[in-house]
Amino acid sequence: MNENENQNNEGQKQGQPTQRNRRPNPHRQQKPQQKTQQKPHPNRKEAPKEVDGNKADQPSNKNQNRKPQQRNNPNRKPGANRPQQNNAPKKEGQNKTRPSKNRQSSAKSRGKRRNTTTVSPEMRASIDENMKLQQQRMQPWKRMDLGNKSKVRFTPLGGLGEIGGNMAVLETETTAIIIDVGMSFPDESMHGVDILVPDFSYLHAIKDKIKGIIITHGHEDHIGAVPYLFKELKFPIYATPLALAMIENKFNEHGLKADTSYFRFITKRKQYEIGDMKVEWMHVTHSIIDACSLAIETPAGILVHTADFKIDHTPVDGFTTDLQRFAYYGQKGVLCLFSDSTNSHNPGFTKSETVVGKTFDTLFDLAKGRVIMSTFSSNVHRIYQAMQRGVEYGRKICVIGRSMERNVETNRALGYVDIDDKHFIEVHEVPKYPDDEILIVTTGSQGETMAALNRMATDEHRHIKLKPSDTVIISASAIPGNEASVSSLMNKLMKAGCTVRYKEFGDIHVSGHASQEEQKLMLRLVQPKFFLPVHGEYNHIAKHAKTAVACGVDERNILLMSDGDQVEITPKYLKKVKTVKSGKTYIDNQNNMQIEDDVVLDRQKLAEDGIINIAAQISQQTQKVVGKPVITTHGLVPDKEDRKFQKEIENLIETVLVNLKPESLKNHKDVENNIRNVIRKHVIRTKKRYPLIIPTIFIV
Repeated sequence: MNENENQNNEGQKQGQPTQRNRRPNPHRQQKPQQKTQQKPHPNRKEAPKEVDGNKADQPSNKNQNRKPQQRNNPNRKPGANRPQQNNAPKKEGQNKTRPSKNRQSSAKSRGKRRNTTTVSPEMRASIDENMKLQQQRMQPWKRMDLGNKSKVRFTPLGGLGEIGGNMAVLETETTAIIIDVGMSFPDESMHGVDILVPDFSYLHAIKDKIKGIIITHGHEDHIGAVPYLFKELKFPIYATPLALAMIENKFNEHGLKADTSYFRFITKRKQYEIGDMKVEWMHVTHSIIDACSLAIETPAGILVHTADFKIDHTPVDGFTTDLQRFAYYGQKGVLCLFSDSTNSHNPGFTKSETVVGKTFDTLFDLAKGRVIMSTFSSNVHRIYQAMQRGVEYGRKICVIGRSMERNVETNRALGYVDIDDKHFIEVHEVPKYPDDEILIVTTGSQGETMAALNRMATDEHRHIKLKPSDTVIISASAIPGNEASVSSLMNKLMKAGCTVRYKEFGDIHVSGHASQEEQKLMLRLVQPKFFLPVHGEYNHIAKHAKTAVACGVDERNILLMSDGDQVEITPKYLKKVKTVKSGKTYIDNQNNMQIEDDVVLDRQKLAEDGIINIAAQISQQTQKVVGKPVITTHGLVPDKEDRKFQKEIENLIETVLVNLKPESLKNHKDVENNIRNVIRKHVIRTKKRYPLIIPTIFIV
């Protein structure tokens, strides 16, 4: 045992803390001037000297001493081995040694040299050049001329704050174009109203500037109001052949067949000069054939309007979204992007339309009797997939419903539905075939009262009577506001004993709108300076705005609009300048006529608060009621309380007449108003209702 080991053993016997024997790390030595000041630790072992290039070899003794000291020393204190715990006084300016937790890592790196990268001027220049290129690539709009004084204004007249009714106006100093003219559906409070169309007041105000109507695709919420606009104003309509064919069908219903002379058929990827704008249609996938987005070159810059879209990489017809064209315009520099916000709350990607066909395979295989499939009549890809399965399973196809029949025939004539005539039968031929050889494609997926499926469910259809062996496939989701109607339809179908396939199959319906990841892809392709989310309720456009911020759009370059807001766009700024008149016009679809606002308000009041009718004769001489007044109420009090309520009204009328001045009886309108006001106050006080009060007074 050598002298150092004896010293260590004596220190253990005396209960003093000991230090591990270890060589000093040459890379951790302190500065020379500090080393002379530091006192050597009494228990620290001197580093062995090298003999003939080899270090003194006592590793076994060192290891034997270190381990027992760490395990068995009862007097060892925490951190006793740390140099800074040494009781010897430290001189001023002495550096503290590193904590013991770093010793293990420093031991591993002992003897290694730290690599240092030398950044040469050439490397720094390359880094700077790449960074400059990246910034140009991510913000191509910075190449726009900020000295450009031109401006463009965008005014949505429908489609914001709601689902449907899409319509907007884009205008420069000399030109205005209308983007889509769609309809929407009424809520349950709009009694007797079938559809809603936008208010065209602003179009009348700028009619001299309007050079054309731009249609993006053929859905009802984008073309449904075109006939009603043409009854007031007529402009050239630019659209794809399918969209114009569907508009032509509407014109024929409204007696506007001659107005097809305004049609202008477009070719995608080709620019059309409309006033001082150049418009290009770019193909996108959606839940209808021939859907398009718009690239519009204006004096102020390039604008991109996506309209309704999703990015389906495996569409039914094989024609994918024209991503290359979006990237082309994005590289040129886009001033503003207007984009579909309908599914902005949905994470991920919207599923491909082809997954519905696989679900149809399963449902057709399970069906033992007739298959009745209902979806939107404009969703031709969905209808086509159902018809293909019908042919594969040996079923004859019967199309029922006016809009369904019309759209199927239109798409067959244009070549989008390629199914031979031999597979189709008329509705009166259905009983001639076994149930397992029949496929019925029909309207009514939204529970519409007059639609074919609802009439089948209520046993009111002339030809089709539902059977317990029937399988009804509802391949659609409820439009917001139609949930109650769809639920009512489901109840009726189940009461009829049918097997209803709706939401229990996850892929029985897929959306036609982009989810968050597709919205991000569109934002990254276009990379606009300004962003205006459109097409959706306020919560949808607000969520879409957050997605845009995450994709690099400056939050100050985004505006959330409502119908009627007019936004001015220039290369320098985006701002709201004013609000124009907007709203809805009520339409009765039975006669394609407008219903005035006050009529709808009266219907709402009748439904909510009821009505009071009063007929009475009043003597001008006696200032009293002649005979007994006739008082009737509806929707206010139950029948058993009619007599009591009538007596209250009679007493009120007598009180009014007593307090009237004699000259007031010369005008029966004044008497009616006085009676109406008194009765209204009484009903509000006693019934808490606001009924219509109609007094009819005769002065005798």
